[in-house]
Amino acid sequence: MRAVVQRVTSASVTVDDKVVGKIEQGLCIFLGIEAADTDDDLEWLVSKINGLRIFRDENHAMNLSAQDVNGEFLVISQFTLFSSTKKGNRPSFLRAAKPEFAKNMVDTFVNHLSIICGKPVATGIFGANMKVELLND
Repeated sequence: MRAVVQRVTSASVTVDDKVVGKIEQGLCIFLGIEAADTDDDLEWLVSKINGLRIFRDENHAMNLSAQDVNGEFLVISQFTLFSSTKKGNRPSFLRAAKPEFAKNMVDTFVNHLSIICGKPVATGIFGANMKVELLND
């Protein structure tokens, strides 16, 4: 399981010209799943991301978590996080989990994150051609 976590002032994901997920201040999480991932991996990553102290406090030190700043979460499935470009010019995605397993893990990740943060988590649509816009903070 891999995640690229971006602190954002806003982020959205669009599918077929329709915004399907949108947040203001918070974290945009690109999540990749591989076949070897377990529920323990998922639980650990949800807890780690929820507790990351990467938001600035009143002294401009990164001491606050998304929870502390009432931040929102947007989770985007991203199988390309497991691409390999070691050989040739075309990436290999052999390490990426099969779609059925990956979708289940992404859905479980979102559900657990929603429970732990106590609010809904915005998402894209698994397997869709998604256009993501975000404003890094």
